[in-house]
Formats: sequence, C-alpha cells, structure tokens
Amino acid sequence: MVWIKRTAWAVALAMGLILLALALYALKSLPTLDGSLKGPGLGAPVHIDRDASDVTHIRAASARDAYWAMGYTHAQERSWQLEFNRRIMHGELSEILGSATLETDRLMRTLGIWRAAQKQWEGLSPKDKDALQAYADGINSFHQASGQVLPPEFHILRVKPGLWTPQDSVAWSLMMALDLGGNWGTEFARLSVLAKVNTAQQWQLFPPYPGESPASSVDLAKLYQELGVYRVAATPSLPSATKTVAAHADSMPADSRLVSNPADTLRASLARDVVAWAAELGNVEGKGSNNWVVAGSHSASGKPLLANDPHLGLSAPAIWYFAHLEAPGLNAIGATLPGLPFVVLGRTDQVAWGFTNTGPDVQDLYLEAIDPENPARYRTPEGWAEFTTRKETIKVKGQGEATFVVRETRHGPVLSDAQKSHADVLNLDRYVLALRWSALDADNRTVAAGLVANAAHSVEDLSAAYASYHSPMQNVVMADASGHIAYKAVGKVPLRRADNDIRGVAPSPGWDARYDWQGWIPYDQTPQADGVAKGWFATANQRITPPGYPYFIGGDWTTPERFDRIEQMLAATPRHSVDSMMAMQADQRSLAALALWPSLQASLANGSSSFPALAAVRDAFNGFDGIMRADRAAPLVFAAWADELARGLIAPTLGEEGFKRIYGRRHLRAAVEAIMASNDRFWCGPVGCLAQSNAALNRALQRLASAYGPDPLSWRWGNAHPAVSIHRPFSNVAMLAKFFEVRVPTGGDPFTVNVGQYWLNDAEPFANRHAASLRAVYDLADLENSRFIYQTGQSGNVFSGRYRDMAAEWAAVQYRPLRMRVTVKAHELVLVP
Repeated sequence: MVWIKRTAWAVALAMGLILLALALYALKSLPTLDGSLKGPGLGAPVHIDRDASDVTHIRAASARDAYWAMGYTHAQERSWQLEFNRRIMHGELSEILGSATLETDRLMRTLGIWRAAQKQWEGLSPKDKDALQAYADGINSFHQASGQVLPPEFHILRVKPGLWTPQDSVAWSLMMALDLGGNWGTEFARLSVLAKVNTAQQWQLFPPYPGESPASSVDLAKLYQELGVYRVAATPSLPSATKTVAAHADSMPADSRLVSNPADTLRASLARDVVAWAAELGNVEGKGSNNWVVAGSHSASGKPLLANDPHLGLSAPAIWYFAHLEAPGLNAIGATLPGLPFVVLGRTDQVAWGFTNTGPDVQDLYLEAIDPENPARYRTPEGWAEFTTRKETIKVKGQGEATFVVRETRHGPVLSDAQKSHADVLNLDRYVLALRWSALDADNRTVAAGLVANAAHSVEDLSAAYASYHSPMQNVVMADASGHIAYKAVGKVPLRRADNDIRGVAPSPGWDARYDWQGWIPYDQTPQADGVAKGWFATANQRITPPGYPYFIGGDWTTPERFDRIEQMLAATPRHSVDSMMAMQADQRSLAALALWPSLQASLANGSSSFPALAAVRDAFNGFDGIMRADRAAPLVFAAWADELARGLIAPTLGEEGFKRIYGRRHLRAAVEAIMASNDRFWCGPVGCLAQSNAALNRALQRLASAYGPDPLSWRWGNAHPAVSIHRPFSNVAMLAKFFEVRVPTGGDPFTVNVGQYWLNDAEPFANRHAASLRAVYDLADLENSRFIYQTGQSGNVFSGRYRDMAAEWAAVQYRPLRMRVTVKAHELVLVP
C-alpha cells in the first residue's frame, strides 16, 4: 500500500509541476503591456497605451517611429499570424506542414506573389520604402531582442519566426487582393459546366444581374466544343511542367491520401483548412461587405454618419488589429492589418471612410493553344512563342525538396499547372489556362495609397490619396467633419476592346488580340457620387455602375438582397443616429428567403412529406417573416431545404463531380429561384418543380432529425450556424481546435445585412464562416462618439484573456467606443531607444 501511495504522490507531483511549468510558460508568452522596453532603431521614446476598449494608442515623435512601433506591437500581439501569413505568400508552408500543403505552395509560387511584390516595391518612393522598412524593423526587433516567449504555435510546430521584409508588406496587400478576387473561379466554373449544358442553360446557372442581359452574346458552348478544349481520355496527359512535380510527388503522401506515419497524418490534418482555402480561391459566391454614408440632411445631428462592416473569412486571431497612430502629420485610428503599418479602415481626426469590394472583372483566363510540334511553345497573334519558364524549389518537411517548373505566357502564369481541378476538365495536351490579373502588375501602388490616406483631413484629401490605389478595387464611402460625403470606386479596372465579345466572363482564346486588355479606366472616370440628392449612398457589392456608364467593369455582381434591404432601412427613418446605424448592422431579414419562401410554403401545405413531425415543422413557420433568428427552427429548415433543392435540381444534369466543382461555396440561389419561379421543366424534370421541392423537404427533414433529434421545435438555427473563427492550422486537430478557435451562435444567412455565409460542402455545412469581420459606426458630429467591434479579441495568444473577449459582444451586435482621446489607460508602455 505504501508504494501505491508513493506512486500516486509522485504522479500528482509530476502533474503539478507540469501544470506549474505550463502556467509559467503561458505567463512568459504574454506581451509586456506596462513599464518600458528597449526599442533599438527608434529616434525617440514611443508611448503605447491601451484604453478601456483595448485599442492600442501609439504616440511617436515621428511617423517613422510610429510605423516601427506598429511593427513591434503587431509582433508582440500577433507573431504567429505574421509568420503563418509570411509562409503562405512565400509558398513555404510545406516546410513546416509537409506535403499536404505542397499544392498550395505551388499555387503561390506559380502566381508569383512575392516576385510581383518585389517589382512593386522597387517602384515605391523613398518615403514609402522608409515607412515599410521601419515597420519591418519593428517586427524583427521584437523577434530578435524581446524576452517574451513565443506563443504555443511555434513550439508545437517547432518553428522559429522568419525575417519580415518590407517586400512582405507589399505581398500581404496582394494576398488581400487575392482573397477578395473571384473572377478566375467564375470563369472556370462556366467553362466546366459548358461541357454538360448549352450556353443558355449556363446563363441559368450563372445568371446575369437582375434586369440585365448576359454580358456576352457568344455561344460559348459551341466555341469550346469546336476548339476541342475538353479532356476526352480518362486520365489527361499532364504538361511537362506538371509532370516534373507529379513525378517527385508520387513518393510523397498526398493531402487526400491516407498515410501510415502518424506525424504525416497530423501534418495532413493541420494543413486541411489551408488546402481547402487555396482550392476554393475564386469559388465563393456572394463575397462582400456593407457600407453606407448618410448626409447631415438625414441625420438627427445635422452631420454625416458612416457605417462599415467588411465581410471576410472568420479567423482566430481576427484579420484586424485596432490601433491609433499619432505623430507629426499622422493621426489615424481604426483597423490595421498585421503585415501593414497603417490604418486600413477607420478615421483621422476629421474624416472617416469604409470599404466594400467593388467586384470588377480584373482577372481573365486565357486558353493558350500548345504547339503540337513543340509543346514548349504556345500560339500568339504573331505566331508561336516559347513559354517563359523558371524553376521553383520547395522544402517539404520530412521529404527533402520538391522542384517544379513554372510556365508563363504573355498574359501571365499558367494557372492550370497549379490547379488540380483544371486537369479534370481541360485537354491539357492541347490547351492550358493562363491568368491575367491586374494586381500582379508592377505599377501597383496600393500600399502607398494607404499610407497617404492616414494623413487625410477631408473627403477631398481622401479621394486624392486613393488615386494611386490599385488592387483590389474598393467601394469607398467617405464623410468629413465639415459635412461632406462622397462615394468613389478606387482601383484599376482594365479597358476591353469594343469587339471583345466574351468580355472576360469565360476563358478567351489567347491567340486572338481582340481579347487583350487595352489599358485602364481613368481614375476620374471610375464610378463616383456625392449622395446629396438622395441623402445617402450605400454599397453591398451590387452593381455600382450608373445607367449609361460608358465602360464595362464586369457582370458578376453580388445579387442585390443586402443592398435592397439597406436601402429599405435608410429610407424608413427620416433622421438617422448612431443607434439606427447599429440597428441596421444587426438586421437579419433575408429578402432571398422571402423570395423562395412561396416554394417551400407550397411543399409544407402539400403534405406529401413522409416526415412524421411535419405538423411541428409547419408550426415552426407560423408567421415566418424572413428574419433568420438564431433561436428559431424555421431558418434551419429553410437552409437545409434550399440546399437539398439545389442538389436535386442541378446535380443530375451536371453529374456528381461536375456539380461538386461549382457548388458548396457557391449556393446557386439565384438560379434556383428562377427555376422554381418559372417551373422550368428542363431542370425540374417530368415530375415538375413542386415534386422536386417536396422531395427536397423530405430529405432535409430526415437529415435534420438525424443531426438534431426528432422534435423540430427543439431545433435552433444558432446551434447549426455558429460563427466559427478558425485557427490556422490548429482548427483541424480536434484536441486543439476547442482551445484555439472561437465559436459563438449566430443568426442571419448569406443574404442578410448581418451576414452569415456558410459553405455547403463543409463538414459543418451551415457553420457561419464568412461574416462581418468588424463593425464600425462613425459619427461626424463628434468623431469621439464612434464605435467598433470585431469577432475575437486583440491578442493572438490563446493564453490571453484578450484572445476572445469581444466574441459575445460581436454576436450580440454590441460595440466599444473608438476614441482618440484616452481617458482611462488600461496599460501604459514606453519603448525607449
């Protein structure tokens, strides 16, 4: 008995020591927020205060010192986020995660994100270069000299922080453009479905904007069939560039393959979300945001109000970090992006601004015909030309190195060498797909525009600052303390020739010069308005070109449900206030649900479902008003039925594989609405659309009963639709995910102002993955009365109480003050040269 007691005491002691060591480690990994720290490279002391809202205030004697301190602070709070993002854009994830991320790294290297950033950096002014260098020096100084222990991600993955360069900041702005772009995915989706349907049916699946004709009148199905672009063999012959990688990769475990080595299995799990992110680039429907500005003539104070909630993929830590930068010639507060030294979204002491994605067509895919006599050449308007090639080498953890060849044409990188999905569709012996993307051009000065904007004092200043903004194009609403409001689309959009009949909606023949770009729409001719006539201006990724606008910007706008709802609410209140702005951001009425509701209503009344508790389902829809409340069952039933309906209508025609290529992060709701409204017999089949709806309802109810129990009145939309802020990469490891990711029940759907996008091909198909990454309201009568919130917390360290402390407030659409004047200092830190 004595030895049992001794063993128990020994085990308890060992466990106690482990817990004590963990506690000490957690404590040492937290940033120093009070006292003083050395700041080698600073010209003068910098004061860094945290206020009661946990906004970081940086006060410096020079702008350069402020940027240095911003880099230091980002490294203090978000060191793993910086390191992970640096590896994504460099194509170096496989060095820490193994072969599971090899395809993602290949895509980043093929796009040449960092190579493009280097060229763009070279074109910046000395002043801009100095700002980015100062920021990089601040990051690197923290990593090299700080006594703070690195957060757990570094130790679990056995990684050390790499050197952050000023070019990395330029590259991170390109990554944001990549994340907000989507046209190449839409073009390829059209090419894919045209292998199965005719051109008119394709336009049903990807309909033009409501009230408009298709952007192209070309019979695309006929064009592609005559060109012979589709693969005919069971296994396509890979181009030489791809063969190089495939031959090397055959000895490696693929991300979709079971592996026997536990370490490889863990790395594959860790990489799953990153691989999915890369595979889905350009394949998200309804990406977007909301912003609006109200003139003083429609506000209670007589001065403007401005609201913004950019919708982005939810992550932990959040993509944003709120800070205030103050130095001579610089005074801005708002949302910063770790990786960039300035306030991206926010205000100065005189002017406020907010962004939404404009969604122009700035990515064109080109079919490049391969010379049958020499596969190293492709066809151009002048004849055959050789591919430009370069060799890339990627370090792969536990596997040595993988070497492959990147090919480029006169249009840009050969994307089909890096995207597996292209080999499932294209005859790669005859054609490849090259990408022309505006953001990669050497004249991209987006970072420079961001730096200048932080010194603006008026709407006029801000509009001038964004003249050099390039990518991604943004709808900017602005308001200043003198009462002016404005809207301006900022960024570069290509000019297309009048005889370009495809207009970038689908891949174009690369050898035909009429499909080449002809320059850019001049900045003074991009869409703009002053909002005076109506008293406000709102954007929600809808079509923003006015009637008679002379330039073609694009055709794949987000459907206008969010915009229409915002307009309804703006018109409904004669005099708006900060409170009414916040109430609008909380709105969960889905106009898309109301549009499709008659079809579901008919199935509920039809009574043909075999589901035993159908009467309870009907009860759940009593008084359904389209509000997607988290605490109700009706929104969950509606979402599951709409999903099953889309699958039942479209998958039989496209086939399971073809359907998977375009569905999941695309909901195809506009197509489903039109099919049901017209009782389209092609898609609904001989049984008719009502029978399809009945069958979809039955499948949906059986599915929900299996997941949530047999009683429909106990189902809750919020339980199926939690906002999930994922951690990269630990959300993919169950034992770590519950600690590192942030979850909170939410309402809304992809079409509500308080948006909640879900990925229907996900393991949790209704989880809210893409929502308001922040909410902000600016009161131009008193800018110190401005508000903000976002979905996690300022800290990126899971051990910190500031890691997830905003989540509940964000879900409840509550706010924190956003003030430049610090009345209560929660923390005071001084960086000393």
